[in-house]
Amino acid sequence: MKIVVIGAVAGGATVSSQIRHFLSDADITLIGKDSELGFGTCGMPYVLGGLIDSEEDLVHATPEGFSEKKSIDVRLLHEATKIDRATKKVHICNLETGQTDELPYDKLVLSPGGRARKPAVPGKPDIPMFTLRHFGDLGQFKSFLDEQKPASCLVIGGGFIGVELAENFRHRGIETALVEHNDHVMPIGDEDMSDLLAEEMERNGVRLHLGRELKMIDGRRITLDDGTELEADFIATAVGLEPNTLLAKEAGIEIGPTGGIATDPFMRTNDPDIYAIGDAAEVKDWFTGKPKRVPLSWPAHRAAFIVANHLAGGDTEMDGMLGTSITKLFSLTAGMTGMTEKMLKKEGMAYKTVIHKSRSNAGYYPDSGKLVLKVHYDPDTRAIYGAQAVGEKGADKRIDVIATAIRGGLTVDDLSAIETAYAPPYGSPKDPVNMLGYRAMRS
Repeated sequence: MKIVVIGAVAGGATVSSQIRHFLSDADITLIGKDSELGFGTCGMPYVLGGLIDSEEDLVHATPEGFSEKKSIDVRLLHEATKIDRATKKVHICNLETGQTDELPYDKLVLSPGGRARKPAVPGKPDIPMFTLRHFGDLGQFKSFLDEQKPASCLVIGGGFIGVELAENFRHRGIETALVEHNDHVMPIGDEDMSDLLAEEMERNGVRLHLGRELKMIDGRRITLDDGTELEADFIATAVGLEPNTLLAKEAGIEIGPTGGIATDPFMRTNDPDIYAIGDAAEVKDWFTGKPKRVPLSWPAHRAAFIVANHLAGGDTEMDGMLGTSITKLFSLTAGMTGMTEKMLKKEGMAYKTVIHKSRSNAGYYPDSGKLVLKVHYDPDTRAIYGAQAVGEKGADKRIDVIATAIRGGLTVDDLSAIETAYAPPYGSPKDPVNMLGYRAMRS
């Protein structure tokens, strides 16, 4: 079986390896536009901040290794330019030489990822503007920071990448301002939980301009729509991703309502010989069953397994995504899973909420930290809809427990009965997750 994989970052590299695990005799070719294979995009902000020494530390696989150990033909710095579904061939171009080629396939896997959105910048800026998506972006950005040693910057966008960039610029001692057009940072989350993150950012010297947008840039001077004037040595934009779907569109592959490539539970497109995974692929929501696009690493890796398993005759399905996610922000960790207030209201779903504020573990133990947990649930069935956590310690553990509870079909009351591991360095006799359950039972 000839299998071609387009896209050689997390999803593409992983699905190639998974296919080799399931199909020892398959002929696998992996095509990627970047100069590196399967690099860790999530670590990029921490390279810029100096917490990770070098961008090379994010690279954990090489074309040579894939060839020698897995018999996978890796062609980096190559771009797929056309999918001919009638003849089942992929047209590719060598980006260094311009040479073209055609690769026949029996099965094709699309993992094209996304491209960073670039906001319109009115005026005449005289400062560089960076996005952070490809490996080459990281090298250029890091070189600028190391060589030019800028003193100030503006971050546009207050989502995951934006707040992580702001933190890492502050680690470098750079004066940092952040503009977000929503009225709170991390707009995917509930506003009261996001407010905790905003306070942490301001405590660490990030100047927040929420509910604001750029109006004009003149040289180094930046004017916001409320008349606020700032100066910066560079701009970092983090306003989301556009899925790379042009190749699929041109081949007549269906694009779903989220703008991603539509897939079935086995990650197949409307062409049964073509699969799609990663940031450009559309899956379904765990609760509503509606199309959903979750541009995170875990879904990409899960989809990679499902595709490889299906190619080998398996029937494991992508049965719905919670969108479980987490980020570090100075001394705090913020995590979430499932539905937020905004999502629940949009769907017209009745819900109740319970909040618990506590220490992460025994208060008398030296390193216990503050922790806020919030859960939304169905007032009739008691089914858990979603949870968010913000804290100095232990937020990750609690979100993972609740995500597991949701998939296991536990009710909010059942949280009180989860037997968590306890010792003073790690938790409490009644864990914060247990307390959510007890509080909900009293509500």
